[in-house]
Amino acid sequence: MKLYHISLNSLLRRKARMFFLLAGLLIAVSTVVLLMSIGQTMNEDIANKLDEYGANILIVPRSDELSLSYGGMSVSGVSFDVNPLQQSDVAKIRQIKNKDNIKIVSPKLLNVADVQQKKVMVVGVHFDEEITLKKWWTIIGEVPREEDEVLIGVDVKRKLQLGLGQVILINDQPFKVSGILNESGSQDDQLVFIDLERAQKLFNKGSEISLIEVAALCYDCPIEEIVAQTSDKLPGARVTAIQQTIKSKMKSIHQFEQFSLGISVVILFVAILIVFTTMSASVNERKKEIGIFRAMGYRQSHIMRIILQEAFLLSTLAGLAGYFLGLLVSGYAGSLIGADKVNVHVDFTIMALSLAISIVIGLGASLYPAIKAARLDPTVSLQSL
Repeated sequence: MKLYHISLNSLLRRKARMFFLLAGLLIAVSTVVLLMSIGQTMNEDIANKLDEYGANILIVPRSDELSLSYGGMSVSGVSFDVNPLQQSDVAKIRQIKNKDNIKIVSPKLLNVADVQQKKVMVVGVHFDEEITLKKWWTIIGEVPREEDEVLIGVDVKRKLQLGLGQVILINDQPFKVSGILNESGSQDDQLVFIDLERAQKLFNKGSEISLIEVAALCYDCPIEEIVAQTSDKLPGARVTAIQQTIKSKMKSIHQFEQFSLGISVVILFVAILIVFTTMSASVNERKKEIGIFRAMGYRQSHIMRIILQEAFLLSTLAGLAGYFLGLLVSGYAGSLIGADKVNVHVDFTIMALSLAISIVIGLGASLYPAIKAARLDPTVSLQSL
C-alpha cells in the first residue's frame, strides 16, 4: 500500500473532523479571494470612471488675467505676459519620459465669434480625439468630417433656432450644422465646435492654440511626474493635474485595502489555529495506528509524509473550492460597493495565490503535529492494545 493510499483512507474514515478542517480553510481562502476581488473591482471601476471623466491634465498659457473662460483659459479681456501655445507643443508632450502613459492629447483653440450675428464661443478641435476624450457625448446627426461642418451645443441650437443641415455664418463664413450635442449640463452645451485647422484660419491664429487637454491611460498613472515632465517641456505653460474627481474614491480604496489586509490576517490566523488543533487532535486519536505503522517498519519520515499528505490534499481542495466560492460571492458583492460593472472572471494569478495560501497554511500548521506523530514511541503507542 502506497503512503498516499494511507493518507486518503484516513481522510475518508474521519469525515467529520476533516470536514471541519476543510470548512475552516475554505472559508478563510474564499474570504481572502472575495476581498481581493472586491478591491480589484473597485480599482477597475475607478479606472473606468476616470476614463469617462476625460482629461486629467490641463495645459494653458501662463496669464495674469482670466475673463470668459473654458477650463481656466482666458478667451476675452486683456491679458499680458502671455506665451501662446503652439500646435508643435503637442509633439513635445508626446516626447516626455512617461509618454506611454498618455492616451489622448487634445489641443483646442477658443475664440468668441459672431454666429448668426450673436456672440458665441467657438472651439476648434480635432474631432476624433474629442469624441474619444468625452465619452459622455451623445450626438444627434453626425460628427463633422469636413472643414466647413460644425457641431453645436443644445443651448446654441435653442438660442439661435438652428437645425441639422442648416448653414450658419461664423464671422461671415458659411458652415453646415452636421451634428447637435444632446444636453450634458456642461459648458459644452453653449459652444460651437469646428475643425481646429479651420478655426486657426478663420481667426487668423496661425498654429496657435488656446489650451491642451491630456488624458492618461489609468487612474494610478504617475500624474505628478507627467505634470512635472510636461512643465519642463513647456516652460511657458501652466500644467495642472485635475484630480478632484478621483481623490475621494482613491481614499476609499486605500481605506478598504487596509481594512481587507487586517481582516485577511485575522481570518488566516484563525484558519491556522483550526488546522493545527484539528491535526493535533487527529494525531492523538491515531496513536495506536501510528504505533502499528512504526512496528511494521515505517520510518519517522513515512509517518510525517502520511500526515502532511493529508494536509496537502485538504489544503488543495480547500484552495480551489475557496477560490471559486469567493469569485462567485464577489459577483454579488460588487453591486453593494457601487461598482457600475462587475467583471467576474477566472484570474489564474489569484487562483494560484489562493492555492498557495491554502497549502502553506495547511502544511505549516500541520508540521508540528506531523513531527509529534513521527516521534511517538511505538512501544508506548501499543501498550493499550
